[in-house]
Amino acid sequence: MEIKEKREKRYRRHRRIRAKIFGTVKVPRLCVFRSAKHIYAQLIDDERGRTIAVVSDLEIKKQTRKEKVEKKKEGEKKAMTRKVTLAYKVGKLIAEKALKKKIEKVIFDRASYKYHGRVKALADGAREGGLKF
Repeated sequence: MEIKEKREKRYRRHRRIRAKIFGTVKVPRLCVFRSAKHIYAQLIDDERGRTIAVVSDLEIKKQTRKEKVEKKKEGEKKAMTRKVTLAYKVGKLIAEKALKKKIEKVIFDRASYKYHGRVKALADGAREGGLKF
């Protein structure tokens, strides 16, 4: 029963938020998807129904693996990556991709997730990367 109620509340929140948010070519929607293990961010043009850019923490993990191998060779301590720091890096990376495509302003779509933790970290990273909400 509890799980069903949680799903219903999340679904209601999601519908309420999506009713107010709409992305365009000039001001796309920055959509966040958060699973138990990973976090994803997309820039979406709702007029055409197209995805402009996609970033996930899997891309960052690939980059950091190479860095970790290099650090191990140098003799430094193993770097620990946490979910919140990865989310922050995802925000910075999506901002870089957006700025390359000459997009400075976005509409933040947190889906049905509360603006807290990893979702907030992603938003902060995107703001620091140069995007305006």
